[in-house]
Amino acid sequence: MKFDGILFCTDLDGTLFNSQRIVSKENKDAIEYFKAEGGRFTFITGRPPVISREVYEAVEPNAPIGCFNGGGIYDFTTEQLLWSVTLPKEADELVAVIDREVPEVGFQYNYSKGIYFCKENGAMERFREFTGAANVFMPYTEIAEPIIKVVFGDMNVENIEKTECLLRGHEKAATFDFIRSEETLFEILPKGVSKGALLLKLAEILNIEPSKTIAVGDYNNDISMVKAAGVGYAVENAVPELKAVADRVTISNDGHAIAKIVDELDRGIIKL
Repeated sequence: MKFDGILFCTDLDGTLFNSQRIVSKENKDAIEYFKAEGGRFTFITGRPPVISREVYEAVEPNAPIGCFNGGGIYDFTTEQLLWSVTLPKEADELVAVIDREVPEVGFQYNYSKGIYFCKENGAMERFREFTGAANVFMPYTEIAEPIIKVVFGDMNVENIEKTECLLRGHEKAATFDFIRSEETLFEILPKGVSKGALLLKLAEILNIEPSKTIAVGDYNNDISMVKAAGVGYAVENAVPELKAVADRVTISNDGHAIAKIVDELDRGIIKL
């Protein structure tokens, strides 16, 4: 088979999804062809599994998905989290600083089975509209489950920039990793967690050589994944920082970028 032993990982928003937040027929057909020729296809997203099922059913990956921006690997065929990393409890101390110093900022806690919305604002409402997440409120000081990541959001980008500055300047910042996942979202992640590290972990689980991996994305949280892959792509609509580290820049998410990459692989334009 043409694509046997190759792992293809894509981001969702701005990459697999077009501007109408739809997976095009062209992309779906290319994914089916890639899988039929022995390739392993999946997506690596910031979303937890609970709000990833609709996408999973739409594109039917034949490999476990990456979730939580690198914090977990989930197998929908067995409904199990195969691997995950959780935050130390000290994360609450950083959250308390933002809650006090930037009170306009909303935030949510992600755990293995869902999301707790701990402080409401327009960005959290927008997040639920886009993802279909259930509005489950829980004060962060009362959460008992192990937490995989914390997501802060505000429609005022200046508040997100202030949040990032405060978090990176915290005395315990070295205990964590941080990522800007959208213009209006900023996240606390466990140390060492990233989409790139997850891609390599997934390749290990699937017994696939890292050099035989393809990754494509559009935003800052995709940089590590694109850098870690055997061949890393940025879509044309990607941020400049991602384009700068990508091996190749392809067409935009509105031009059926996944289909374009599969075609280039099929025709030998890229070699793994």
